[in-house]
Amino acid sequence: MSRMWPQSTGGRVVIGFLAFFVGLNAVAFVITSFRPEPSGEDGSAYATQPRGAAAYAELLQRAGHRVSYLRESLDEERLDPATTIIVLDAPELSGDEREALAGFLRRGGRLVAGGARAGAGVVPRPPRWSPGGPRRSRPTAPVPETRSVREVVSAGEGGFDTIGGALPALGTEHPLLVVAQVQGGRALLLADASPLQNRLLARADNAALGIGLAGPAGRPVAFVESVHGFGRGSGLEALPGRWKVGLALAILAALLWMGSRARRLGPPEDSGEPPPPARREHVEALALPLRRAREPEIALATLQAAARAQVVRRASLSPAAPDADVREAALRLGFGEDEAAALTGERDADTALALGRALARGRR
Repeated sequence: MSRMWPQSTGGRVVIGFLAFFVGLNAVAFVITSFRPEPSGEDGSAYATQPRGAAAYAELLQRAGHRVSYLRESLDEERLDPATTIIVLDAPELSGDEREALAGFLRRGGRLVAGGARAGAGVVPRPPRWSPGGPRRSRPTAPVPETRSVREVVSAGEGGFDTIGGALPALGTEHPLLVVAQVQGGRALLLADASPLQNRLLARADNAALGIGLAGPAGRPVAFVESVHGFGRGSGLEALPGRWKVGLALAILAALLWMGSRARRLGPPEDSGEPPPPARREHVEALALPLRRAREPEIALATLQAAARAQVVRRASLSPAAPDADVREAALRLGFGEDEAAALTGERDADTALALGRALARGRR
């Protein structure tokens, strides 16, 4: 385990910091999984924060509507006229997206739009929005959407100055809700989407209004989530942002560890241990005692046989090759004259060093 840990102090500090942040992200993920905090974009049916619409989506599911979420651009979606499309607090839509909603209405679709840009570029003669509006609104026209509604409470964040070609359905001055009929379709436009948001859905008759806007029981409902930054991601794109950060930190930590373990380039360092003596010196040191021996022929017989066998093997000669052939082969292999002669000549103290060098050269 100690071999896996960086040896340098700097490497250990970096790895320690990265491990701390990765662990912190992991702990935060576990905490938010078991005790999630309100989060999400304003108007999103995924959002659990006060301005989100997650409670509205759950309400419609309990009321018998099949709820889905549109996560592609509206001009790329196949908008079914039998579905109620809900888009709340959307930023500026593109021209293609507005045209897609307009075509959806012309084919008989039902649109619920809330916010400052509700209806803009989608319905003919859209109402004009202005900031500020009534905090309490009552029905002003006998439309089906407000049949069960007596009073709606809003945050007073918007109203319609002029209604254009629409019919006011909630409120008189600066109406909160107007209804626009587009050929076979129906557009329900809220100047302020707060009555359908988590913070106010349970107030007054806001929940009844939300159910009425969705249409008859059993009608499918689709929340537009692409306008809130949600897309059809796959692979790494589908990972939550916090997971991506944790994964990036883990990869960085792994790269730093690999770098700390890699072989470093630079000037050679002293190993601290003396190298073994050169082979030639070692052979000569062994040959000196043999030279001093009283019977060198007996001591050198094994040495000569080993050196000769090496030459025979390297030159591919027969073990019974004549001495002249062995000597000639040794010279071809780079042996010195005295070394080649020692392979086949007399074994005495004068040839001991030559035999030792011949044996060393044959092993190279």
